Amino acid sequence: MTDEALRQTFARQQYAVMRSVIADPLLGFLWRYVRTRAANDAFAPGDHDVPGAACAYADTVMEHVLERLRPAVEQLTGLRLYPTYSYVRVYRTGDALEPHTDRESCEISVSVNLGQDPPASWPLWIRGAAGPDAIHLHPGDALLYRGIEREHWRERYDGVMLGQVFLHYVDQAGPHAAWRFDKRDGLDLSTPLPI
Repeated sequence: MTDEALRQTFARQQYAVMRSVIADPLLGFLWRYVRTRAANDAFAPGDHDVPGAACAYADTVMEHVLERLRPAVEQLTGLRLYPTYSYVRVYRTGDALEPHTDRESCEISVSVNLGQDPPASWPLWIRGAAGPDAIHLHPGDALLYRGIEREHWRERYDGVMLGQVFLHYVDQAGPHAAWRFDKRDGLDLSTPLPI
């Protein structure tokens, strides 16, 4: 799908699939990174949304990804955006995510599949104007969506492991602009990406 077709889809549906938004070697690095951090208990052991799923708010590596993808997200949404925060989660067998909408700092969201084992697709569900839509993302693919407006969820995961990073932004000229950097002083870019 061309960028223009993606822009039109996003404008009409408030969500669109971005194929291969992250590719190797960065994709391979990010997948190894989240697997290693999760295996070494370097992420939090879970949150209220998915108890037991390793996760991290504003991980410095993921903050780089948040900023690196911002120009592409701006192009597809037609908005000038402030980054708010990144959030990485490693789903395991049996995990699920209840239907929900996001908070104010997630006006424009991008959910990126960083890797999975086995490679069978696990749909991310989103409720569009025409009803629920199962979005199948392969490693490197992303769903761009209006997180405050579009309800989204995951049904029970039957695979072994799937790494997902959520990248959140707000419209610089919109009603949620005060959530720039999720009301922090800035992004944590203190550790440079090796790639």
